Amino acid sequence: MSYKILIVEDDPTISAQLQILLSGAGYEAEAVTDFDRAAEQFRAYGPHLVLLDIKLPGAGGFALCSQIRAISEAPIVFVTSSNSDMDELNSIMLGGDAFITKPYNPAILLAKIAALLRRAYPAADGGEVLRWNGAALHLGSSQIEHQGRRVDLTKNELKILYYLFKHAGAICPRADIIDFLWDNQLYIDDNALSVHVARIREKLAGIGLEGFIKTRHRQGYTL
Repeated sequence: MSYKILIVEDDPTISAQLQILLSGAGYEAEAVTDFDRAAEQFRAYGPHLVLLDIKLPGAGGFALCSQIRAISEAPIVFVTSSNSDMDELNSIMLGGDAFITKPYNPAILLAKIAALLRRAYPAADGGEVLRWNGAALHLGSSQIEHQGRRVDLTKNELKILYYLFKHAGAICPRADIIDFLWDNQLYIDDNALSVHVARIREKLAGIGLEGFIKTRHRQGYTL
């Protein structure tokens, strides 16, 4: 699997160096050039991870982080010249996954990226596919397929479906699903689980899988 990384860095020299570094490590890399439309480029590109500077033209890196977090759970690595504790704290509070100061060691940056990708996409281990009642859950690409139609999943959506597929036909208590996500470092509560399942159902309906996930009153979910 080739991971896509979006570079949000206003220094053209550093941006070009990052593209070369990432391409050499086997990643696809794209750089933002119009910072007023960075969120739009993120949606269009669909990266697996973002390298994000704090001091950017316009609203800045923290504002963009919040915009990305509103639509995606892709890992965000702040790569910045700032070394203040407050900036690092803000990056964590806004949903950043790592904070690396410039000048950075390229090997350490690549190691951090690889570790975050492994954690965010733990099922991407050679393209395993789980199947149930005409649906195929592609772990490597984080997609679900039905009759030739596919839809992308977030990491939480993938893990929820992974758990349901692994227990296909059985009733999966909500508490068990939450415990499974917690053990995999995906922090989610009961209300958030309902929201994620609702979003999954919308995506499933879009590829012809209406009613694929059934709710068992006071028991949980089942495929």
